[in-house]
Order: sequence, then structure tokens, then C-alpha cells
Amino acid sequence: MIIPMMMFAMFTLTLINLIMFIALTLSKKKIFDREKNSPFECGFSTSFFSRFPFSLHFYLISILFLIFDVEITIILPLFYLMNTTNLYIYLIMFIFFISILILGLLHEWNQNILNWSN
Repeated sequence: MIIPMMMFAMFTLTLINLIMFIALTLSKKKIFDREKNSPFECGFSTSFFSRFPFSLHFYLISILFLIFDVEITIILPLFYLMNTTNLYIYLIMFIFFISILILGLLHEWNQNILNWSN
């Protein structure tokens, strides 16, 4: 019983390795371009300086985008809850959540985080 299982495992591993080898040989690039092979992240090319100055304002805007994106995913189930819960509890919860969002937006506006031309 163990021998057929070992033979099947060896056959499977051999087949997997053969398929990977064929895929690697067929997908090789014939022309090596330095620009295409270099890493490119966040709009900055990393081929010149390893410690290139990074815009802190760009980082803050991206964090704000992620925060508001997550908040949208929290707001969406509230519309489903409108039909399943008490309207009074729903309104208190919705107003509380929206007021926290508005207070956060006002704080970011007061700190001049939303001004792109700094």
C-alpha cells in the first residue's frame, strides 16, 4: 500500500517539475532591458539613490485615502442594518459614526494635510 503511494508522489513531483521547467524555458525574455528589470515603486526609480528623499505629504495623503476607504466598508453594512434594527438605535449609531468622520476631516483640514500645494 505504501509503495503505490510513493510511486504516485514521485510521479506527481516529476510532472510538476517538468511543467515548471517547460514554463520557465518558454517564458524567458530574449532581450534584457535594464529599465524593465529595475524595481519601480511609488513613482520613484530606485536605480540612482537608495535613500532618495520621500515626500511625507504624499505618505499622509495615502494614509488618509486608506482610512476613508476602510470607513466606507464600515458604512456599507449600516444600510443593511436599517431594515433589521430599531430606527432610533440605527439613527444614533449612524449619526455617531458620521460625526466621528466629520470631526476627523475637520481636524485634517485644520492641520493642512489636505492641501496638496505645500
